[in-house]
Amino acid sequence: MKLSELKTGETGIIIKISGHGGFRKRIIEMGFIAGKQVEVLLNAPLRDPVKYRIMGYEVSLRHSEAELIEVLSEEEARRMGHGREQEVNPAIEVDNSDPDEQPLTPSELTDAASRVRHTISVALVGNPNCGKTSLFNFASGAHERVGNYSGVTVDAKYGRAEFSGYEFDLVDLPGTYSLSAYSPEELYVRRQLVEKTPDIVINVIDSSNLERNLYLTTQLIDMHVRMVCALNMFDETEKRGDHVDCEKLSGLFGVPMVPTAFTSGRGVEELFRQIINIYEGREDENPNYRHIHINHGHEIENGIAEMQEHLKAEPDLRQRYSTRYLAIKLLENDKDVEQYIGTLSDAGEIFAHRDETAARVKEETGTDSETAIMDAKYGFINGALREAGYLAGKKKDTYQITHLADRVLTNKYAGFPIFFLLLLVMFTATFVIGQYPMDWIEAGVAWLGETVSTTLPEGPVRDMLADGVIGGVGSVIVFLPQILILYFFISYMEDSGYMSRAAFIMDKLMHKMGLHGKSFIPLIMGFGCNVPAVMATRTIESRKSRLITMLILPLMSCSARLPIYIMITGSFFALKYRSLVMLSLYLVGIAMAVVLSRIFSMTVAKGEDTPFVMELPPYRFPTWKAIGRHTWEKGKQYLKKMGGIILVASVIVWALGYFPLPDDPDVSRQQRQEQSYIGQIGKTIEPVFRPQGFDWKLDVGLIAGVGAKEIVASTMGVLYSDDDSFGDDSGYNNADGKYDRLHRQMTADVARLHGISYEEAGPIATLTAYCFLLFVLIYFPCIATIAAIKGESGSWRWALFAAGYTTGLAWVVSAVVFQVGMFFL
Repeated sequence: MKLSELKTGETGIIIKISGHGGFRKRIIEMGFIAGKQVEVLLNAPLRDPVKYRIMGYEVSLRHSEAELIEVLSEEEARRMGHGREQEVNPAIEVDNSDPDEQPLTPSELTDAASRVRHTISVALVGNPNCGKTSLFNFASGAHERVGNYSGVTVDAKYGRAEFSGYEFDLVDLPGTYSLSAYSPEELYVRRQLVEKTPDIVINVIDSSNLERNLYLTTQLIDMHVRMVCALNMFDETEKRGDHVDCEKLSGLFGVPMVPTAFTSGRGVEELFRQIINIYEGREDENPNYRHIHINHGHEIENGIAEMQEHLKAEPDLRQRYSTRYLAIKLLENDKDVEQYIGTLSDAGEIFAHRDETAARVKEETGTDSETAIMDAKYGFINGALREAGYLAGKKKDTYQITHLADRVLTNKYAGFPIFFLLLLVMFTATFVIGQYPMDWIEAGVAWLGETVSTTLPEGPVRDMLADGVIGGVGSVIVFLPQILILYFFISYMEDSGYMSRAAFIMDKLMHKMGLHGKSFIPLIMGFGCNVPAVMATRTIESRKSRLITMLILPLMSCSARLPIYIMITGSFFALKYRSLVMLSLYLVGIAMAVVLSRIFSMTVAKGEDTPFVMELPPYRFPTWKAIGRHTWEKGKQYLKKMGGIILVASVIVWALGYFPLPDDPDVSRQQRQEQSYIGQIGKTIEPVFRPQGFDWKLDVGLIAGVGAKEIVASTMGVLYSDDDSFGDDSGYNNADGKYDRLHRQMTADVARLHGISYEEAGPIATLTAYCFLLFVLIYFPCIATIAAIKGESGSWRWALFAAGYTTGLAWVVSAVVFQVGMFFL
C-alpha cells in the first residue's frame, strides 16, 4: 500500500520509493529508506502535509509525496503469513485475517517487508528489432500476458522472472526509436515510464548499430531513470570483427552496459545482477553508474536553465518528471509536454524562455532547436564511441562528411600539425589584418592627445587628460581590432564544431597531464577570458579534474594579456617574427600547464578521475550574424573595461607619477618620474626584479596588472608617454618604425641599468622584453579570476594557492631565461 493510506497511529515498513530520480534522492536523504519503520503521527483527510516519525525524527510530507512511497502495513504482513507467501505483492487483496491473532513482532514485520521488497519492476525499452522480446522470452519463459494502455492500441507483454532470491515483474514495451510524441508507440512508452515508474529500465541496444540505438539511451538519460543497458547480439558483432570497450562506454554514459546474446543466454545473469545492485543502491559495486548531463550547446543549455528555474518551483511536477527533460522536450516543440506545461501558473514565462532560446539557436546555427538538440546528442554519441575505441563494419554513415573530415582533422599524425597551423594563421591574421585599423586608431589617439596638449592651458588637468586618460586608455584601446579578430577566429572554431575536435586531439596529452580531454574546453576558453573559463569547469564532474583545471587556467594567455603582447612584440621584433613570438608565449603557457597539472595530480589533487564524453557535433558553417554577435559581445566587454577599470587605473598611475611636484621646475621628466610616488614605489621594489633585468617602470606595470592585465599596457602607456628621457636617439627606429618610443625608452633604461651604451643595450633590451612577456604570461591572475576560483572551488585556500604559485613560478622562469640568455649575449 501507499504511505499516504496509513492512518494516524499506524506503522509500516518502507518497501521502495517511486517517482523521479531527483525526488527519490531528496526523500531518501530525509530518512525514508527501504526497510525502515515509519509511524504516522497525524494524517487527517484535509491535512497537508502529513506528520511521520522515522529513525527517531519527526518529518512532514505532502500527500502527493507520500503516495510515491510504498509501505507494508502490519495487516498486509499478517495476510502474507497465512500460507500465501507465494503471493508477495501487497496490492493483492486477500482476507485471511484472524481477529484473535497476536500482533506481529518487529522482526516478523521486517522479514515480511524484505520478501515484498525483493520484487523488482523492470521495463524493457529499445529500438524495434533490437532483441527485447528475446530477452523477455528467455527470462520469463511462458509466464507472460499481454496488456494495453488506455486509449492506445499498442500492446505490451508482462511476465515474471526469478534470480538470486529476487523476483522481477517484467514489461516488454513496444520498440521505439525515440521518446518523442510522434507515434502511438513513442507516446505509450513515455507514459509507461512516467506514470508506471518502473524500478529499473533495461535499455536493450543492438550492438551492431550502436550510433542509432544510443540515441534513445541519451533520451532516457534526460529522463533521469535508473537504467541498465544490454548490448545485445554482441556475439554477432564479435564474429564480424567489430570492437568496443564496453567498460569505457559504461563510464562515459554513466550507465552499466552488459554484453549480451539473448538467443544463448549470454550475459543475462550479469544483467540481472546489475539490476539488483542498482535497485539496492550499491554504488560501490557499480562504479560506472552515475547521472550525467549531455551538453547541448551554450544557447540551449542557458535556455534549459532558465526554464528549470520555473519548473522546479512546481513540487508535484518534480515528483514525476525531470525538469531538465521537460525543458528539452519544450525546445523540441513536443505537443504533449506543451499541453502539460500550459496548465502551470508560470506557463507564459516558460514558453517565453523557450521561444527566445529557439530564436537564438535558429539565428546562430541556421537550424531549429529540435535539430540542434539531435545534433548535440549524436555529437555526444560520436565522441563516446570514439573514446571507447569503437570500430564497426560497413554501414550507412549518418554524418558521412563529418566523419570523413574527422579522419583528417583528428588523425593522430595530422591532427596536431593542423591544429598548430590554424593557431599560427590566427595570430598572423591578428597582426597583419589588425595592423591597418590599429594604425588608424593610433593616429586618432595621437591627434586627440596633441589637440588636448595644444588647446588646454598648461597644468595638471591638461597633463592628466593628455598623459593619464588619453595616454593610458589610448595605449590599450588601439588593440581593439586585434581583440576582435582573435575572438572572431575563436567563435568560428567553436560554432563550426572544430573546437571540440581540438579537445579530442589533445585528449591523449590531457590524460598524461592527469586530466581528461574535456578539460581542454575551459582551457581553450581561457584564451578569451580566464573568469568564464573557471566558471565553465563546473561542468566537469570529477572534483580532481575540475580543481586541477582551475589551478592551471591562469597559464592560458587571456585576451587581456594580448595588448601587452602586441605592444612589446611590436616594439622589439620585426613583423615576420611577431606571430612566432606570440605563438611561443601560448605554447609556453600550454607546456607549463602540462607539467604542473601532472605534478598537481600526484600531489595536491590526488584521487580517481571520472570519465567524460567529448561531444563531437557535426561540422557546420556558422552564420555570419552569430559570429558577428559573439565577436561584438566580447568587444563590448573590452570597451567597458576601457571606460571603467582601465580609465580609473590610468588616472591613478598618472597621479602617482605626477605628484609630488618637484621644487625645481627645470628638472627632467626622467628625474621627475623617479622622484614621484610611483617612482619611489618602483625604486623600492626594483631589487626584487633585478634578476629578470627589469627596471622600476616595468616593476610598477606588473604590480598594476594585479587588478587587470590590461592595466599593465595602460601603465606603460602613461610611464612611457614622454620620450625626452632616452639618450642617443639619433633617428633610431625598430624594424618597422612602430612603437619606436617604447623601444627607445626601454632600451635607454636597460642601458642605464647595466651601465652600458645605448647601442650595446639593444640585444639585452630585447631579451628583457621577452622575459617581461613571460612574467606577464605566468604571474598572478587578475582579481576577478582569483574570486572565480574561490567561488568554484568553495575555498580561499585554492584561490590564494593559485595566486601564490603563479607569481613564484613567473619570477623563477623569467629570471632563469634572462640569466641564461645573458650568458649567450
